[in-house]
Amino acid sequence: MTTANGAHADEPHRQGLSQRLNWLRAGVLGANDGIVSTAAVVVGVAGATSDTGPVLIAGLAALVGGAISMALGEYVSVSSQRDSEHALIQKEKRELADDPEAELAELVGMYEAQGLSRDTATRVATELTASDALKAHLAVELNIDADDVVSPWAAALASAVAFTIGALLPLATILFAPVEIRVPLTFVAVLIALAITGYIAAYIGGARRGRAVLRTVIGGALALAATYAVGALFGVSTG
Repeated sequence: MTTANGAHADEPHRQGLSQRLNWLRAGVLGANDGIVSTAAVVVGVAGATSDTGPVLIAGLAALVGGAISMALGEYVSVSSQRDSEHALIQKEKRELADDPEAELAELVGMYEAQGLSRDTATRVATELTASDALKAHLAVELNIDADDVVSPWAAALASAVAFTIGALLPLATILFAPVEIRVPLTFVAVLIALAITGYIAAYIGGARRGRAVLRTVIGGALALAATYAVGALFGVSTG
């Protein structure tokens, strides 16, 4: 099925794709980090003590600190990307204003490099330049859409919210589960959640789902096992 502009309905030929993918990427990574880092903290503390108080305090500290850290990291990273894109857009505007003929010739050459004949490349470049010269050059030269520059605020918010949601899973599991089974139950809940986030991340990126899930689950299991071992050793040494 095609839309009015000839694009397939199930393909991402829509404005705002960069924004949506950036938001989803930040959200999935934030959730994954929230699950692993918070689970590692609470499991480590639970390995050292059977008291619920220290586990709660440590888990809440990991949640709050991690969410803020993830948000700041995403904001700084995406802001740098946005600033670079804006700088490239301004540079292209200046070049078009200073020497439009040279820019048109450059566009023709790039279309020729993609396999078009000289006549076809000239016609395409001329028509696109007449319609929106800046948009044509940004798309071909830099693969940038001036109307779809990523938002650092959206990425930061998505990352912080996703981290918090992810962190609540291991925290709630270990707090409300019976003491004798809270650690293994947290292991199970975390690994299932990591399998889901790994699958979603692979789906968004178009990667192989099975490999991504396996990699995420193994990494999470190693992190939990390591921190539990450290907590257990600490608990024994001070008990």
